Amino acid sequence: MSDQSAPTKTISDFEANLEKADKGVASFERDDRTFGHVLRLFLRNYPTTIPALILLVGIAGFGLIARNFMTPSTLSLVLQQVTITGIVAIAQTAVILTAGIDLSVGEIMVFSSMIMGKLAVYGGWPLYAAVVAGFVGAGVMGALNGALVAYVRLPAFIVTLGTLGIFRAIKLWFTQSESVRAIDIDNTAPGLLWFGNAWTWHGASLTYGGIGLLVLAVFAWYMLNRTAWGRHVHAIGDEPDSAMLSGINTSRTLVTVYAFAGLVCALAAWVSIGRVGSIAPLGFDTLNLDTITAVVIGGTSLFGGRGSIIGSVLGAMIVGVFSTGLSLAGVDDYWQLFATGWLVIIAVAIDQWLRRASQ
Repeated sequence: MSDQSAPTKTISDFEANLEKADKGVASFERDDRTFGHVLRLFLRNYPTTIPALILLVGIAGFGLIARNFMTPSTLSLVLQQVTITGIVAIAQTAVILTAGIDLSVGEIMVFSSMIMGKLAVYGGWPLYAAVVAGFVGAGVMGALNGALVAYVRLPAFIVTLGTLGIFRAIKLWFTQSESVRAIDIDNTAPGLLWFGNAWTWHGASLTYGGIGLLVLAVFAWYMLNRTAWGRHVHAIGDEPDSAMLSGINTSRTLVTVYAFAGLVCALAAWVSIGRVGSIAPLGFDTLNLDTITAVVIGGTSLFGGRGSIIGSVLGAMIVGVFSTGLSLAGVDDYWQLFATGWLVIIAVAIDQWLRRASQ
């Protein structure tokens, strides 16, 4: 009997002690309401805030120190100067959101423009067929980059560094290093110059290429923020293994991202023909770095998963504002590069600071 009652007594003692236990709910001292943490969370959730403020401050500052900066003609000229960089920066943004990078976007753009020009001007192709060929070629080059990254499992930096040289060599072979002259384009295929036409109002000149940049930015923003494809892109950039376990076909999505970047570069190729008036196989040598600069300044994280199309366009405009403003202020070119370099460093430092918001 004593052996059978022992467990009962133990349980009774436990219940009696339980009644005397503290009924209070566990609480922890909150340290996540500091100003710095709240600010980081806000800027992380709204990444375009910083580039928008920098752009406004830059415009206001140069308006005070540089003569004729705050005129419609000068401000519209800034948009014209950054149109091509802004378009290709949209392509670069989509790739960087997946925690990748594309060092071949400049070569893809120039190669696509050469395809359009050579076929339409010297090949006797109809304009629409030459333009379609340029888009197809750029899409294939982008898809090749994506396939090597997704299926061969090579780092995007190495893949696109290699294809940069491959595309350049094929481009020079295809063109025999010969340019397409402006007079030949104007006489044979003037439709290639369509994006260079401008709409003028009160001294401001807005080219069709600039309008195309704004329309593309809205379209890309919608694709990346309001579609399942866009959510998959962000998920891959945040954590590719988790994205795959959640049912996302990460390999196929990566290929589509790089192919999308190629098609955007093809649009930039067509715009560049209207902007420059001619097509040179060795043009736009710094476009790769220019787009990365615009994307970083625009608030897109190089580690993937966080960024904004609008921010990248603003980043391109920031570089244009600083370059134009410093030129009008009489500052030498090397100091313009100096200022742009510091903008990149500061932007990466801010990105690191924002990444600690989730820690």
